[in-house]
Amino acid sequence: MDEEKVGANGTVFSEPDQDGVRFYSMDTKVPNKKARLKKALIIFGIIIAVIVVLGIMLSRFDTDSSSASGGNIYPDDPYIAKLNVEGTIGEGNSDYFGTPVGYQHQWTLDTIDDLIKDDNNKGIILFINSPGGGVYESDELYFKIKEYQKKTGRPVYSAMGTMAASGGYYISTPCDKIIANRNCWTGSIGVTLGTIYDFSGLLEKYGVKTNTITSGANKAMGNPVDPMTDEQKKIFQSLVDEAYDQFVNLVAEGRHMDVQKVRTLADGRIYTAKQALALGLIDKIGTYDEAVADMKTTYKMGDCQVVELDDEQTSLLGMLFGKVNLPALSSKSDVASIVELMKDETEFPISYMCETLKK
Repeated sequence: MDEEKVGANGTVFSEPDQDGVRFYSMDTKVPNKKARLKKALIIFGIIIAVIVVLGIMLSRFDTDSSSASGGNIYPDDPYIAKLNVEGTIGEGNSDYFGTPVGYQHQWTLDTIDDLIKDDNNKGIILFINSPGGGVYESDELYFKIKEYQKKTGRPVYSAMGTMAASGGYYISTPCDKIIANRNCWTGSIGVTLGTIYDFSGLLEKYGVKTNTITSGANKAMGNPVDPMTDEQKKIFQSLVDEAYDQFVNLVAEGRHMDVQKVRTLADGRIYTAKQALALGLIDKIGTYDEAVADMKTTYKMGDCQVVELDDEQTSLLGMLFGKVNLPALSSKSDVASIVELMKDETEFPISYMCETLKK
């Protein structure tokens, strides 16, 4: 057979022989771009699957082999522990690859437990840069600080960064001294239930009807598809008022102030460091380094070292892809955005949060 040729559709054929006969082969498959791409994607998928499996195995190994507070290694010499409370005070978040991001609540509580048991630890400095957070988490950290002070007799300082508002101030109230950066915004003593949306008018405009089956008139209160009744507003307000009273009393106790005086300044407003000092909400205006120096001098700690403790657990995926810039999500239509907003707003946890400072 003469030299073979390949047609556009992958068919193999030869030149006519001496008798004018041309031979075709219809079964022969010739690799093309789509086939090569498919093969490459399969290989890539296998590689990713292997990485995921290894990541899961290693993460389990790390969990089993590390301490409750994330595997912190504490010095053998006297030291002051620096704990960072940055971002929203909540359970804690992680990025796409499982690396902790921002404030990690359980890790912080566990670390303070470790410090209580460590005789080499001589004090704690909370570096706070937070707009606040959940009522539950803020209160739990408050009690953990009180427990540390009661069991050890060691000092706890609040060193405020650019902001220590609402829940960020709440956790500062039991501290032996509060020192705020001169550019810090603090205060915002109050409680929010968030914004409860009423989409009933919008749904009516588009002819959308809803039915909510409940066991009582107030079981679905806050539902964004039904107008809120006066009774429901009073119920929500009672929840906020109780958490507010708790906040006010803690400030009065921690700052040795009259409760009524606290109420006059606790209308939710933000204060500058200078204003907060004049009102007795903080003890001093200064930098973090000055807060460290103050603790060492006041409690005669000499040249005691300061050790910054962080939850630095990083997953295998985080180590491999932590620097990868992920593409932004595609934009949504107006209707889709409204539906998503309605879904998000069906939950409205009560919080010590300064919405203006929330990022």
